[in-house]
Amino acid sequence: MRRWARRRFDDDSITRQRIKPGTVRRIVPYALRFPWLLSALLLATVAEAVFTALSPLILKAIIDEGIIPRRFGVVLWLCAAVVGLALVSAAVDYMRTWCAGRVGEGLVYVLRTKVFDHVQRQPLAFFTRAQTGALISRLNSDVIGARRAVTSLLVGSVSTILTLLLVVGAMFYLSWQLALASLALIPLFLLPIRLIARRVQRLTRAGMELEADMGSLMNERFNVAGAMLGQLYGRQDEESEAFAARAGRLRDIQVRGIAVDRMTSQLVGVLTALITAVVYGLGAALIIDGRLQLGTLVAMVALLLRLYGPVDQLSTIQVDAMTALVSFDRLFEILDLKPLISDRPGARDLPAGREAPDIEFDRVSFRYPTAEEVSLASLESIARRGVEKTSDAWTLDGLSFRAPAGRLTALVGPSGAGKTTITQLVPRLYDVGAGALRIGGHDVRDLTLRSVREAVGVVTQDAHLFHDTLRANLEYARPGVTEREIVEACVAARIWDMVEALPDGLDTVVGDRGYRLSGGEKQRIALARLLVKAPPVVVLDEATAHLDSESEAAIQRALRSALAGRTSLVIAHRLSTIREADQILVVEAGRIRESGTHEELLSQGGLYADLYRTQFAGQAGDDPAVRST
Repeated sequence: MRRWARRRFDDDSITRQRIKPGTVRRIVPYALRFPWLLSALLLATVAEAVFTALSPLILKAIIDEGIIPRRFGVVLWLCAAVVGLALVSAAVDYMRTWCAGRVGEGLVYVLRTKVFDHVQRQPLAFFTRAQTGALISRLNSDVIGARRAVTSLLVGSVSTILTLLLVVGAMFYLSWQLALASLALIPLFLLPIRLIARRVQRLTRAGMELEADMGSLMNERFNVAGAMLGQLYGRQDEESEAFAARAGRLRDIQVRGIAVDRMTSQLVGVLTALITAVVYGLGAALIIDGRLQLGTLVAMVALLLRLYGPVDQLSTIQVDAMTALVSFDRLFEILDLKPLISDRPGARDLPAGREAPDIEFDRVSFRYPTAEEVSLASLESIARRGVEKTSDAWTLDGLSFRAPAGRLTALVGPSGAGKTTITQLVPRLYDVGAGALRIGGHDVRDLTLRSVREAVGVVTQDAHLFHDTLRANLEYARPGVTEREIVEACVAARIWDMVEALPDGLDTVVGDRGYRLSGGEKQRIALARLLVKAPPVVVLDEATAHLDSESEAAIQRALRSALAGRTSLVIAHRLSTIREADQILVVEAGRIRESGTHEELLSQGGLYADLYRTQFAGQAGDDPAVRST
């Protein structure tokens, strides 16, 4: 496990990535969203720099104009000026901090909402590949790092440069000899600082990748399904070892980062000692020769103390900039990933009519998109990096059929035939590669995504429920639905008796992914959610797979009335569903091999007849829904 973690994050394809050209230019519009706050922030920063350079000059006057000539009144006035300057400086610093907070948190809000909205619009294939923890890391750690680029780094840079210029100017005003001697040694430290900055960039990116990977591991192992799997297979020790390997690697990177940061501080410390020694030595010689006043030397030393901060910040500004730019670069990487499915220019809404539309597949071919088309290497596991092989085979190949309006069409066929792919194309979770898919005579690619998905209701085999109340999960289908409509949907889905028996009724929290409910209960809640939405087109992808025969019979009775008048496309694994179908399509290898009613297909003695004998015939004797027909 440890070898795997080390091998993965030493991969140069991730940790040695350079900041993309134009990243800095793209940051500017985000900063300019807050012009007045940013202006006030910069104004306060300028004032702080002026106060920093002014204080030592007052100290010089106290010594040379007050203490040495024994003018106590001058000393009192100048001391009062020092106090007043400190009060004004405190007020300005408060304003600067407040403005920085408003700008920073405003930037966090803008970035988080923009990235979240963009991720929500990615195709289903994106979510089948991306690690959840990696996505969450972009919305948390990287957004905070980006905030630092615009507030702390931007303001810090302005403050550092201004303070440095003003302090150096004051030093030359007091003594050009001491000023030149103080600045002569600074260029010697610039090259080491540049090398350190590059090292920090690598460590920062590697640390972010590891944190995202640890987040994904925890997300997968701490949900109910992951925890159950680990316990059933007795893999807790191995899971702990895998987590420890990642945590250990992150620890090592953080330690190296601390060491590199400390190296920067040590370089500045050496520089400080050298400059101080030069100023004291040269200043003492000038005072002895009568060419320098004592107050000037004291003021120069005070200015040097104020110079160390900007020099230290200037020495680390490239390090901090690279760290912050990595965060922005990772966010832009997400925002630059164009959604594979989006509205065409001029897309129109699917006309809303009283009658359900028909569905037509016209010589449709489809293959699943490649990783490069829908995802990013930094959001995936090591399998993406040169290990994964892609196939050019078509999942659907020239498939054509028509699902009549208001009728039930059943899809049957062997596993891997393409049935689920067909049902995913209808709500445009994917777009066809060739041919056309029409709803009500309109090519779905010419329609808005929102109108298509409002018209199509889907229940999958593994129905997902949010960690919220039953009411919230049902209202998700149609915000604003009345409680009466919710109750009617639950009654129709044969789940209301169970809901009514719960202590909190509709306000019962269903738990992570609905795991407080049984599989059958969860499936019926999903069917109730479909009925709340009341779409004209219904897609059921093995929606009754988790139900026992008795529950499935109840659902069949509910669906018989609920689906009346709606165009329904159902992947069938129950004989009762097939018998209810107005049309049965037999799918094999991405094509429609046979079509007809149950009796017609049996009489043909083809593929359906073989499937019936192997998959469905045994249900005829023990399926209550079948016996009741």
